[in-house]
Amino acid sequence: MSRICQNCKSEVNKNYCPVCGHPKVMTRIDGKYLLQEIYSVLSFEKGFLLTIRELAINPGKSIKDFLNEDRNRLVKPVVFLILTSLIYTIINNSFQFEDSYVQFSGNDDSATLSISNWIQGNYGYTNIIMAIFIAGWVKLFFRKREINIFEILVLLCFVMGMGMLIYAIFGVVQSLIDFNLMQVAGIIGFFYLTWAIGQFYGKGKIVNYVKAFFAYILGMITFSITAILIGTVIDLLTVQ
Repeated sequence: MSRICQNCKSEVNKNYCPVCGHPKVMTRIDGKYLLQEIYSVLSFEKGFLLTIRELAINPGKSIKDFLNEDRNRLVKPVVFLILTSLIYTIINNSFQFEDSYVQFSGNDDSATLSISNWIQGNYGYTNIIMAIFIAGWVKLFFRKREINIFEILVLLCFVMGMGMLIYAIFGVVQSLIDFNLMQVAGIIGFFYLTWAIGQFYGKGKIVNYVKAFFAYILGMITFSITAILIGTVIDLLTVQ
C-alpha cells in the first residue's frame, strides 16, 4: 500500500521515499533508537577516530580534501570542535587539573571575571568565537590565496579541536603523575596549530609557518583584548 511522504508529500510505495529518502513508517522510540542517536551525535559513524588520525598525520591535505573533494569522510568541522571541547571540559572536571587556556583576573563582582568564568565553562562556543578572530588574521596574512573566510573557519575548527584533545591528554597524564604538564601541552598545542595551518597553505614554504604563527598569536591576543574591553565597558556602565 502506498502512502504520502510526511516530509515532501510524494507518493511512497516502498520503505523509503524515492524523492527525499524519508522512511515510509517512522519507528518507535526505544532504547535502540536512543543509542543510535547518541552514536550519531558523537559522530562515530562518520569517523571520529579517523578524523583524529587524519588531522594528526596530515592535516593540510585532509582539510583540503574535505573542502574540495569529500565532505562525508571526516566529522563536520563545527561538530568536531564542539565535541572535542566538550571532551576537554569533561576530562578537566573529572581530573581537576589546572589549566590556563584563557583566563583573566579581576574583582569577584567584575564583568571581566564573569566573562572569564563563562569562557572557562563554555570552551566549545569560546573556540568558535576565537576562531573568528584568528580567521581574520589568517585571511590577512594569506590574502593572496583564494581561500575565503568560511573555508578558513573550517580549517580552524579542525585544528583547534585537535588542540583541545592535546590539552585533554596532557591533563589526564598530569593528574596521574602529579606533575605540571599543562605548559608543555600549551607549547605542543601551539606548535601543532602553527604546523597544521602552515601545512594547509603549503608545507614546502617556511614563510607559511611563520605567517600561521603570527596569525594565531594575534588572533588570541585580539580575542583576549576584546573580551577584556567588553568587561571593562560593562563595569564602567554599571558603576555609572
